[in-house]
Amino acid sequence: MNPRNASAPLTASALLALMGLLAGGAAMRESATYDEVEYIGSGVSHWQRLDLRLSQEHPPLARLMATLPLAVRGVRADYSRAEWTMSGNLFKAYVGQLYFGELVLKHWSDAREALALARAPMLLLTLLLGGLAYYYGRAIGGRWGGLLCTAAYASTPLFLGHGPLVLTDVPVAFFAALTLFTAARLWRAPSWTGSVAFGLSLAGALLSKFSALLLLPALAAFALSLWIFPLPAETLDEPDARRLRARRRRFAWLGMGCALAAVYAFYLAFSWNQPASAVCDAGRGLCTAGARRALMPPWLYLRGVFMVGLSSSRPTYILGHGYARGVWFYFPVLLWLKSPLGFLGLLIAGAGAAAARKVFGRASTPAIPASAAAHWRLLWMTLVAFGAACAASNLNIGLRHFSVPLTLLIFMLAPLPRMAADLRTRAPRAARGLTILIAACAAQCLATAAAAYPFYLPYANVFGSAWPKYKLFNDSNLDWDQALPEVERFAERRAIPAIGVDHYGYTNAAATAPRARIWDCEMPTAADGGQWAAVSANLIASVRDCRWLLRYPHETLGGGSMYAVRLPETVPAAGSAGGPPAEGRRSGFLRTAEGGDARQLFVDFVADQAVARHSGDDAVRMLTQWRARFLQDHGWVPSRVVRWIQDDARP
Repeated sequence: MNPRNASAPLTASALLALMGLLAGGAAMRESATYDEVEYIGSGVSHWQRLDLRLSQEHPPLARLMATLPLAVRGVRADYSRAEWTMSGNLFKAYVGQLYFGELVLKHWSDAREALALARAPMLLLTLLLGGLAYYYGRAIGGRWGGLLCTAAYASTPLFLGHGPLVLTDVPVAFFAALTLFTAARLWRAPSWTGSVAFGLSLAGALLSKFSALLLLPALAAFALSLWIFPLPAETLDEPDARRLRARRRRFAWLGMGCALAAVYAFYLAFSWNQPASAVCDAGRGLCTAGARRALMPPWLYLRGVFMVGLSSSRPTYILGHGYARGVWFYFPVLLWLKSPLGFLGLLIAGAGAAAARKVFGRASTPAIPASAAAHWRLLWMTLVAFGAACAASNLNIGLRHFSVPLTLLIFMLAPLPRMAADLRTRAPRAARGLTILIAACAAQCLATAAAAYPFYLPYANVFGSAWPKYKLFNDSNLDWDQALPEVERFAERRAIPAIGVDHYGYTNAAATAPRARIWDCEMPTAADGGQWAAVSANLIASVRDCRWLLRYPHETLGGGSMYAVRLPETVPAAGSAGGPPAEGRRSGFLRTAEGGDARQLFVDFVADQAVARHSGDDAVRMLTQWRARFLQDHGWVPSRVVRWIQDDARP
């Protein structure tokens, strides 16, 4: 083997090892994020009970991968409690899964150890996606293209921060990219093994997140484009071309069938003990036990899509402004603010180099070799599909929902080194300048990854430095309850015995930060005067109005995720200058219908199961309103179908 060729995989491995150290080290410092509590508890129940009643708004594969170590270890769970039994109702499960996850992670397990075990498979999957970045990039741009993609991926704050977390965003990015890679290989060399690999990759994507359904129109568009604009490798004699196209179609359909069968079998196996009686109500003539069980997989998948539809429109906040629903510029702005400058430079350099080749048209070698033409077309067509869906989405709560388009953008950097090399004979100075620019941008990306450690979730580049981060973006872009250990470290350094914490989540903060007590930045009391308090940056201006706190001595925690504030000796009256907002201007965030703090429920429910039942009733009322809004916005969906999928008539 050529030593120069052998060094490329070693360099890629070194980059991914560095990524593993940075991402893993950051994750070890963080508490469980908002969704992780729910997903870990749900995943454990999937393994132990073969029942998918919890977390139906997302497919189960990511949860099952994350909680496999916990299931093997035999984590204890009590399935006689109300948090589990009431969750047979879809709407009550919306809160039941939160309570059940809290019990599994923080009461029936050592929280720190259980969280580390659940995050380990996700970190491994993140590194596997980095390996795929190398191989996909190498297929398009040679070894230098593969290394550039690996360096860009390994230094991206989104993947460093969210990769090890128990979420669906990196798994769907991995399986979506693997689907494109195997589809391109199947197109080049149709075979049984290639067909099965493609089918299982697609099944993995469909089992990771419902947004992976966008792969289906992207693949269909790719197939249609082959008829209109054949790829270079298809320039064969007509009889041979017909046979090759027929073979490709046959194995492509076989792969699709394999994907559907795998998804069906997966849902069937892991819902085996889940009551299937609601399926009987749908048809009134399919009431045999076998028929109900056979219909469970598609029924559960439809219920999940339905839940996504119910929650697909939420208020958002970006650049200091709140919006009633998602806006088209949300993800482009986040990409600009939360990407390393080197990555933005690579995107601009790649677009400029490609445009120059089109304008001057003097390239001696193609930027995309014929052997990678299918890889490239699948890449950009899928990017268009997912990018358009993100732009049209009314759910703007984090750059993590842009994980698939961001992965594809990274892969599209692969031709850049080849374009620079092609300039050497025609414009050596330009080639040298472009090569230096590429190397400098890659180095800047890696330097950013090291400098931002360990606070990757709230990362913002220099373009966001003029404003405090709470004005730039919201939700999981900023604080997701991951910085609670930083609050505990702060209190320990200053010898603070108890600190009021207004955190961005429902779970019991004291389980992670023992000195924490529940506090509301909009409703301080006279007893808070002169005391320290910590507040989530999301609550400063996005979902609450607590900007009054920043008039007083404060410091940022967790890279800007939270603020620690020293309150004045006398807290100003509500509505007065320098004081909290008046009663009529307070938000209802994290408050119960009775006006109490919803986070207290996650302390009380352990001893009193009636708390969970009451919360379940509240969830039914809230989600019934969402259902009415959904039917109003989607008038073509029959209400009878919605009621059946919901199954709200059952306890």
